[in-house]
Amino acid sequence: MAVTTTAVRYPGPGCVVEFMHGNKPILAWVLEEQSGRLRLLTINKREVKLATNRLLPWSGPQYGVNLPRADIAEHLARHEASREAVATAADPLDIWELAQGEMGSASLEWFAELVWGKEQAAQVDNQAGLGRAMLEAKTHFKFHPPDFEIYPRDKVEARLVELDLTRERERLASAGGQFFQELWAVHTHRLQAVSTAPDPELAAKLEALLRRRIAAPEDQDDATLWKIVSKGLPEDPYLPLLLAQAWGVLPRHYNYLMDQAGYDAGDEWSSAYATDIAAVQDAFLDAASAPEPWTLVSIDSETTRDVDDVFAVERTPEGWFVRIGLACPAVGLDLDSPLAAAVAVRATSIYLPEAVSHMLPECLGTDLFSLTQQQARPTLVLECRLDGQGQMLTCAPRFVWIETAANLTYEAVERCFDGLAADNDACTPFLPMLQDAHELAQSLRAGRLSQGAVIIEREEPDIVLHGEGAETRVEFVHKPACPKAQLLVSELMILANSGLAGWAKEHELPLLFRTQNITLPKESNGVWRTSEDIHRVVKILGSSIVESRPRPHASLGVQAYAPISSPLRRYTDFVNLLQTLHFLEHATPRWSAEQLESMLPTLNTRLDAAGRVQRFRPRYWKLLYLKQLGEEFRHKAVIVEDGGYLIAAALPEVQIFVRGPRDLFGEKHYPGQPFALRLGRIDPLNNDIHILEAAEVEAS
Repeated sequence: MAVTTTAVRYPGPGCVVEFMHGNKPILAWVLEEQSGRLRLLTINKREVKLATNRLLPWSGPQYGVNLPRADIAEHLARHEASREAVATAADPLDIWELAQGEMGSASLEWFAELVWGKEQAAQVDNQAGLGRAMLEAKTHFKFHPPDFEIYPRDKVEARLVELDLTRERERLASAGGQFFQELWAVHTHRLQAVSTAPDPELAAKLEALLRRRIAAPEDQDDATLWKIVSKGLPEDPYLPLLLAQAWGVLPRHYNYLMDQAGYDAGDEWSSAYATDIAAVQDAFLDAASAPEPWTLVSIDSETTRDVDDVFAVERTPEGWFVRIGLACPAVGLDLDSPLAAAVAVRATSIYLPEAVSHMLPECLGTDLFSLTQQQARPTLVLECRLDGQGQMLTCAPRFVWIETAANLTYEAVERCFDGLAADNDACTPFLPMLQDAHELAQSLRAGRLSQGAVIIEREEPDIVLHGEGAETRVEFVHKPACPKAQLLVSELMILANSGLAGWAKEHELPLLFRTQNITLPKESNGVWRTSEDIHRVVKILGSSIVESRPRPHASLGVQAYAPISSPLRRYTDFVNLLQTLHFLEHATPRWSAEQLESMLPTLNTRLDAAGRVQRFRPRYWKLLYLKQLGEEFRHKAVIVEDGGYLIAAALPEVQIFVRGPRDLFGEKHYPGQPFALRLGRIDPLNNDIHILEAAEVEAS
């Protein structure tokens, strides 16, 4: 029986063929052909029917028809072994190196001749084995029957990277899925510990995956992998955080909000900018000048380290002369430096019970540029003249060096005002000036109220944390109120910001203005202190915006407001400081109004992200505090709103609002009505709290 060893163009009965099944070539024998369809016997002894166009383009050799099935099986086994030997020996990557750049695609015969020459290339087992090897090299070739496309080098490199990523994802998915299942069992207390920890390399990658999902839960880059490894686990929005805590790679009460805001906590971030910081420090020393002979003081809380404003007030024949000094962290800072870019990304300082994260490196914001007493510092001083009623006559900035006379605290100043200070108290030498400043502050507030201002006064307790991790306990500390000292500071800062805005408007200098150009109802005007009044008024106010045009700020009761009083803590104030200093030195703005406007989308995004941390993280600790008090504790509350099915109540002690079904509160409700509430099912992570019982109490 004559047998050809070369490829057969039109396979018929007795011909050896191959076809793809399950992404793998399958060897078969043609039993019958009819109208373009073949009946085949596979090497696995299965009969299949197949269209001829599904055959791979290396059919052959051709044997006689009607052979016994035992002989067919023997032939198929021999050809399978021969082809697998060729496929194993062939190196498709070497073939690609020889072929790439020559042409875009070629037939299998061309590649076979490239490897063996014409005579051996004609052997169908050689062609089939080479074809099998090239089919496996999907990163270098693509099979377009009957030819193979040859990928260019750049595409091969990209596909190799993609293949490595795919293999890594598959490895992570296989090992990580089981590991995460056990971590969830640890979280739910069904296991005490995982049975087997992953190897260090895999553990690092699984930890990185969890951290990425915590920081960016909506990110699509890891979405497919995360879906695979978390299959069978609850669809909890905090699942990555809970798994990381069960694993022990993140502590209990971890502040995931900072990760989602893309904000580096603490001061370690600044170490990457040591060169830029050193340049600022050198420039500071070079620019140092003799301080002006003025007596200015600051008033802050006793824990404040970033002192960015000081003041002095004196009476004049026409009314008042006020100096307000503001820290100048711009001295020596290259705005094109990596450090300046990092500060812009941080955008604001974040003050939390567990830690303070400053906008500036601490060596600059809390040391070099902080207006610390008895230290010469560069300062932008606003000099304001006012009439006897506190109305602005003139206001102008100037750049000088000053030496703060004293850093006072709210508590010390309040004691002075109340006549309780000792002779050696820090504020005693400045009491006459402080009394004048307080009198001016009262006039300033009265003037703003006459312009429709809305003033909210509420006591915000200090949250103090004890212990770490799962052992953390929350304490609320209610410090003595300091209304006179706080009034003094708040009114002088509003004076500084509105005074600078007026000066900038007069000189057509673009700044970042905070505006609220709306008409408020008359009933919102006033000073509000009770929970029900505050709740009602806040719903009316609406939000303010930042823009480059000076427009009114309704709830402050001023015609323009350009924040500049906190340049160590807020980037808007920092930008306004830079713009003002540049104008004073060059008589031209650093940025046009259009350039300032172009900053706002990014700046607002960063401020919103940091603001979310500043709002929700203290609430987390407040809910944990309530949870730690237990379900039997009775909380003083007051109704602030009847919302139909739900009643809203305030807990003044912790300054949060809760809602509960109206049937818990009886039949009659009104704002200001006092209740004692029992709370339960408190989940600080999910911001969830339920009212278990509400009992009306007599008004005190």
